[in-house]
Parts: sequence; C-alpha cells; structure tokens
Amino acid sequence: MHPLHHPLFIQYIIHFNFHEDYFECHEVGEEYWKSVAPKDKMHPLAGWIQMAVGMYHWRRSNYPGALRSFIRAKDKLSDAGIWTEGFDGTVLAEQLADAIDGVTTRREFSAYKLPIISDELTAEVSRYMIENPSETLEPYYLMHKHRLRDRTSIINLREQKKRRKL
Repeated sequence: MHPLHHPLFIQYIIHFNFHEDYFECHEVGEEYWKSVAPKDKMHPLAGWIQMAVGMYHWRRSNYPGALRSFIRAKDKLSDAGIWTEGFDGTVLAEQLADAIDGVTTRREFSAYKLPIISDELTAEVSRYMIENPSETLEPYYLMHKHRLRDRTSIINLREQKKRRKL
C-alpha cells in the first residue's frame, strides 16, 4: 500500500478537503506520524500536520502561529518524494505560498482543497467516505474545537504524570 493510501491519511484528506476540520487533520496526522516516524520532526508527515495547523490558526486569526506552521510545512513538503505523490506539487507549493502571503498581509481566511491528481487516491477517498459517513460540524465548533472538545482523558493523563513525579 502506498503510504498516502493509509486509512489515517485518507481521513486527513477528508477532514481537510470536505469538512475543513483542520484540528482533526492534526489528530489523525499525528497518530499516523507517530506510527511511521516518531519524533522525526523533519518527516513530510509533520509537514502535512503543520499545513493543517496553519489552516486552523489562520481561520482563528492567529496570524503568527499560522505563519510559523505554513513556513515549516512548505519546507517539509517542497521535496517530499513519495509523501506528496498523487498531489499536484506545483499547486500545493502555490497554495502554501499564498497562505504565507495571506497570513503575512492579515488577509481573511480562505480554505484550500488539497490538489489531488491521482485517480486511485481520489477513489480511495470516495470509498472511505461511503463506508464511513460523517456529519458536518458547525463552523463555530470547527473554529474553537481545541477548547470545546472533551479534554477529560488529557487532564487525567497529565494528573497521572504529575503524581508519578512526586
């Protein structure tokens, strides 16, 4: 299986292109990255994650955070070989450059679609969406998801770590 046909990356594409749920892109992207290249912050999967994080920050008007994320994403995705196969590399680079310009000039958020050119990848995305239907989230929730989600497990994990240190 091509690494970009992995179910977690297919989910990344769906969250990015169809739901504009960039927070969820980060979540599934990070899960995949940890299974492929844990701690390798220069891996192209980290670039895909940073692209989604940039979109999330841009939508929330966090221009400095978006700029840092887009610059890091551009560096990692510009020559990523197999990790960008099936995408139009020229369009992807143009989108990242436009996003960098957009946040630098404080332009209003503008969503992009990942430029898929592979028929096989497009078919995988369609198949996954049919087999795993999902609902569209309201814009306010998408914009503030990191604050509105249930954080009980995260808080409990932090408490456990604190107790171990004592």
